[in-house]
Amino acid sequence: MKRPAPTVTGVAAVLLALPLLAGCGTVVGDGPGATPTRDASSAPAIDHEARAKEAKAAHDRKFPEVAKVCADAPAKPSEEPTPSEAPTDPWARRVAENHAYKTQARLDADARCRGDAHARRITAGLEGVRDEKALRSALGRLGYPPETVDVYETGAAPGFSFSIPDAGPCITGTLTEPAKAEAHGHYVEGGCTEPKGGH
Repeated sequence: MKRPAPTVTGVAAVLLALPLLAGCGTVVGDGPGATPTRDASSAPAIDHEARAKEAKAAHDRKFPEVAKVCADAPAKPSEEPTPSEAPTDPWARRVAENHAYKTQARLDADARCRGDAHARRITAGLEGVRDEKALRSALGRLGYPPETVDVYETGAAPGFSFSIPDAGPCITGTLTEPAKAEAHGHYVEGGCTEPKGGH
C-alpha cells in the first residue's frame, strides 16, 4: 500500500516553522512588531578592576582620614590565619562542613587596614549610645547610611553589622559599655551578619 506523498502545503508549513523554532533569542521579522533581543556574546565585558578602583576612590573621598591612615598599607595579603585542612575524623569533618556557613572572605592588607581604621572611628563615635535609634543616628553622622545597618539583639546589648560604603569590608559590633566594633570579610553565603544556621 502506497503512503500518500506529503502535500506542498504541509512541507511549506514545516519549512516556515523551522526558522521560528531555530531562531530563539534572535529577531523574528523586521517590522514595527519585531522585538530584538540582545545576544549575550555582544554584551560589553565588565572591567572589575576598574570598578574596584572607582569604588576605592569614592570611599577615599567620603573617608579621607581613613584613606590617609591606609595610604601606605602594604600591598601584600594580611597575616590572617589560613583555614586549617579538613579534619580526618569523619564526625569532626561533618561538624566542620556544617559550620562552613560561618566562613568569611579573607581581607587583603589594604582592606584590613581600612576596616580596622573604620572600626576605631566607629567605636569612638558610639560612646554613650545605647539604643537602635541613637545608633543609626550616630552612624549616619559618621558617614554610614543608617538604612544599611542591620541591628539585632545579642542578649547582652544591641548588636549591629553593615558593610563600609564602596570599598570597605564589614563592621560588626555591640553597644556594650564601652561599644565594640571589629572589621571582617563578608560571609561566603552573603552579607555581613553571621548566618543563623548551616545545612
